[in-house]
Amino acid sequence: MIHSVHITLEPQDAALLSPYDEAHAEQVQHFHRSFPAYAQTPLTELPALAAYLGLAGISIKDESFRFGLNAFKVLGGSYAMGRFIADRLDIPALQMNYPDMISPETRRRLGDITFITATDGNHGRGVAYTAAQLGQRCIVLLPAGTVPERLQNIAALGAEASITQFCYDDTVRLAASLAAENGYVLIQDTAWEGYEEIPARIMQGYTTLAREILSQQKSMPTHLLLQAGVGSMAAAVAACFAQAAGPALRIIIVEPEDADCIYQSAKAGDGLPHATEGSLHSIMAGLCCGEPCTLALKILRQTASDYVTITDDIAALGMRVLGNPLPGDPRIVSGESGASTTGFLVELMRHPAYGQLRDELGLCPDSRVLCISTEGATDLLNYRAVVWNGKYPTE
Repeated sequence: MIHSVHITLEPQDAALLSPYDEAHAEQVQHFHRSFPAYAQTPLTELPALAAYLGLAGISIKDESFRFGLNAFKVLGGSYAMGRFIADRLDIPALQMNYPDMISPETRRRLGDITFITATDGNHGRGVAYTAAQLGQRCIVLLPAGTVPERLQNIAALGAEASITQFCYDDTVRLAASLAAENGYVLIQDTAWEGYEEIPARIMQGYTTLAREILSQQKSMPTHLLLQAGVGSMAAAVAACFAQAAGPALRIIIVEPEDADCIYQSAKAGDGLPHATEGSLHSIMAGLCCGEPCTLALKILRQTASDYVTITDDIAALGMRVLGNPLPGDPRIVSGESGASTTGFLVELMRHPAYGQLRDELGLCPDSRVLCISTEGATDLLNYRAVVWNGKYPTE
């Protein structure tokens, strides 16, 4: 099932969007290039799928190759942590790089720091990875229901990782409370009043992903599909592309039906953040966030005109389509959150019930669609259950 809402974009505020423009994104990518593990992730064309769906082209950015961590999130956490170190040591931001971050001199000057974060899995893994490179303590809290594999992946990097009894948003509040009580450094991609600087830097970190795509693509897409949890990645990439492509680009935000805080905020139309009324139960674990990032909402209201929600069977469809491609198309291993946008596109284009929505979104034989597979199989047991055994069949 797909639900949708369309909004009239607010006038663009240059001051709000400029931190995500080409010049700033180039600086962020320069920082990421200083990491030995850095390499551009592939932008893959799926011409057979595009032809099958009646589209001019489909491109998938495959983030399963990012830093060996199977997801894009490390881009944001590492950049925010680098900027924190630069500020703490009074180093110009543009001079901070990986060799300087991990040097014995930096470690001596910094002393002992504890980084803390709440995560559905991928963000915490990126923070734990960066903290390990720095030789610093890291605490990662995961919400109730997190699968053991995601916990183990984080703990394997040396972090003190544990699963709480709370939902994602309450786990964020717990991390923030522990940080305030103990002097820890909170690295969270959710912004709220009084806590926006680090989330803004995390969002800037995601511009490396957008800059890579802009350098890799053969032509500008007509439609950009972005999945959203709190909305930080979606807003950062939307801001980059809105400035690079202009008003001709249609940006569409995709969320789980039971974790639709961005959709509900757009639907309310009052410019305020609105929490979801859903259960936060979805296979799209990385998107199961009940409260939106306030900074992300401001950006999305100026860049993304359309918001949709999907059910779990549609995300599962995306996983199967990418994992079992049509002849001539490459295989992409994409997890539940990563495949959400592809699943939405396939269901939308092939199901007769969505003809009016296709027309409203302007999807036609001339359309070139860009999706981002934000993660690989971060829950391998569920991946196999979906792709091998047909769990969550689409009606």
